[in-house]
Amino acid sequence: MNVNSLPKIELHCHLDGSIRPLSVIEIAKKDGIELSTYDLDKIKEKMIAPINCKDLSEYLTRFSLPGLVMQSKENLIRVTSELMEDAAKENVKYIEIRFAPQLHTQKGLTIEEVISSVITGMKIGEKKFQIYGNIILCCMRNFDVEKAFEVVEKGKEFLGRGVVGIDLCANENRGFCEAFQEPIKLAKEYGYRITIHAGETGIGENVRDAVKLLGAERIGHGVFIKDCPEAYDIVKKQGITLEMCPTSNIQTKAVKKFSEHPVYGFLKDGIKVTLNTDNRTVSNTNLEKEISLVSKEFHITYEEYRTIYYNSVKASFASETLKKNLMKFMK
Repeated sequence: MNVNSLPKIELHCHLDGSIRPLSVIEIAKKDGIELSTYDLDKIKEKMIAPINCKDLSEYLTRFSLPGLVMQSKENLIRVTSELMEDAAKENVKYIEIRFAPQLHTQKGLTIEEVISSVITGMKIGEKKFQIYGNIILCCMRNFDVEKAFEVVEKGKEFLGRGVVGIDLCANENRGFCEAFQEPIKLAKEYGYRITIHAGETGIGENVRDAVKLLGAERIGHGVFIKDCPEAYDIVKKQGITLEMCPTSNIQTKAVKKFSEHPVYGFLKDGIKVTLNTDNRTVSNTNLEKEISLVSKEFHITYEEYRTIYYNSVKASFASETLKKNLMKFMK
């Protein structure tokens, strides 16, 4: 199976975790942002998490530098269009880019300006690199619930203009779903599609709650349904799609080693799995690497990859017309 030539779909990719290290240096120099070093190799060390992180918290420390340079319209447009270019080089046909707008307001941008800038960058990428995209807005679980309402309210004007979904992310605590029921309910009423980070760090019950309490259509990661029969059954019976990110899961200690990753077992049991990067820079990966990794470890066949591709298209938040077009890329 020639992974390079395969059409690909990416449903779980964080913008700030996928910025090019060289772009951080160039933007910092342009904007007069002081960095501790401007050496590319040293910048990479600060942005790429080791394969043996202590936990998710250590992994998340790699987002500091991107936050410094993603605080203007110009820079947000640039890094988004660059991500579209990078994905297109791997034969990614469609990508859903997610980010937390409130993290990019430190120098005066409004949430609306942040969202608009990312959409502009995505549209530039679509035109230049023959790739389709959409945007998922993230609400931070470590922020007050009122902040989630703010994202939902201010993002709604962009629905149908590039924004398609809402997400909850950041460190995962047991039972987090209960506190966010109202803003996610409101988001659904406005027309947002729902994907929730859950079951990434050992709490399978959070996946159950994300589906039952928040109406999640997709789950970011969902690794630990393997240890929670109730969550496993809900995901399987309701056809909930899992956005799985193998390399990231190894780094955050969700899984000890690639051979123990549950993605293939889930696939064989009929659970709708997809393959994604999570954070291209932080995990030092791309979608071609992720697919190659799973293919090598579990010897997946072309037919099995086709199932994963179709899972991704069907679970995407793209329009039905675009989905039909994306289906045609996979024979």
